[in-house]
Amino acid sequence: MSNKKVIVVGAGPAGLTAAWELAEKGIEVTVLESDSHYVGGLARTVQWRGFRFDIGGHRFFSKNPDITRWWRERLGADFIQVKRLSRIIYNGHFFDYPLKPWNALSQLGIGTSLACVVSFLRRQIFPIRPERSFEDWISNRFGDRLYRIFFKTYTEKVWGIPCTAISADWASQRIQGLSLARAVWNAFGGGGKAKTLIDEFDYPRHGAGMMWEKTRDDILARNGRIIMGRTVTRLERHQQRVMAVWTRSPDGSTERHEADEFIVSMPLKDCINCLDEPIAEPVRAAASQLSYRAFIVVLLVVERTQLFPDNWIYVHSPEVKVGRIQNFNNWGDGMVGHSGVTSLELEYFCNEGDELWRMSDAQLLALARKEIQQLGLARSEEISDGCVARADKAYPVYDANYRQNVKTIREALGEIDNLQAVGRNGMHKYNNQDHSMLTGKLAAENAAGNGTRRYDAWQVNTDAEYLEAGNRGDESSRPGSGP
Repeated sequence: MSNKKVIVVGAGPAGLTAAWELAEKGIEVTVLESDSHYVGGLARTVQWRGFRFDIGGHRFFSKNPDITRWWRERLGADFIQVKRLSRIIYNGHFFDYPLKPWNALSQLGIGTSLACVVSFLRRQIFPIRPERSFEDWISNRFGDRLYRIFFKTYTEKVWGIPCTAISADWASQRIQGLSLARAVWNAFGGGGKAKTLIDEFDYPRHGAGMMWEKTRDDILARNGRIIMGRTVTRLERHQQRVMAVWTRSPDGSTERHEADEFIVSMPLKDCINCLDEPIAEPVRAAASQLSYRAFIVVLLVVERTQLFPDNWIYVHSPEVKVGRIQNFNNWGDGMVGHSGVTSLELEYFCNEGDELWRMSDAQLLALARKEIQQLGLARSEEISDGCVARADKAYPVYDANYRQNVKTIREALGEIDNLQAVGRNGMHKYNNQDHSMLTGKLAAENAAGNGTRRYDAWQVNTDAEYLEAGNRGDESSRPGSGP
């Protein structure tokens, strides 16, 4: 056993991955999680009356063989393979996603389809330069017309701001390698598939949270500690080192936790606000400008099976508030607790304190019941039960200024010798689950070392491509490898 002590803040994919890597090395690790019951962060699976539902669906797919092996070894036969089917619903019509040319043509009509092709060709000749916003990025690759039909409404539902105010590099990370030409080429069997086009993925039989519940158990079996219901309120600092974190329990009591190294996945804004003085005013100002979207999921139990074959449906129709609908009957045989019913999850994106967030559970259930019927997916009288779950600070907002604000904060955190930020919220960047895990793995290796930071976790996925491709033994191919 090492004499080193490490505190990990947050029991999401990044935090638990880091904790496991440390526990496996025999290092004393303690995880502090604000949730009193669930591990997994946004990748948790909620259990309710025999039903299991994720807070949003979470595919398990990675181009990194280490991550894939890590998942499969952890769950074995309970890590099943699921066929992906997702579509867009718009103006009462279903459109295959990824795009299938003849499906789109038949649904849009010849006139609109030709207008979309002309719009696409125009942008190939006259692209928007420089690409500053999400709107610019999508329009250059799909044309203005398809952008307005298939991207604008849904994206603005998710982020709550105009697409012109969303950074172009979010699109480049989220929709890697995809364009109209690439989608058509793939539809006709040409070339390999971009990550966005993957049509099969691995998934834990009892939901995404099953992976993180098993990881929790593995950490505990290696003498690691996981303390639930502890919200970090202060990062006690002396010069260039953090000495301890202070937490608040649900009963209001406070605790002090000392360690040699600290790995944090709490929201980056909260991390800065919790740090002891002195914090330079530009750093505080940068943190104050970071914002987050909240997330509400409404589970509906429908007394009918085989409602639709999709894993999820993107709702681009502007007349309803729901943004996406999951059908957990099509995710795995361990998600639905009763036969003869369908478990639907309606996802709503909002801001903390806005009209949606302030709705009671009863009001949200009534809204979801109304909108599922309005979309023609189920009748209101078929819905027999339901529940609501909420997640604050679910998604970091990637507005036009976020990149500079994060850069300012990152430079300030870099001056603290024993503090590392990991994960989507911890780094305020669009990390998928596998990317978040990689940041946790790299931070753990740094924390386990002799004080030299060998890896820069901030380099994971920064260039809108998979930097993590390669074998574990090949240091040159690993994310953030080198000095």
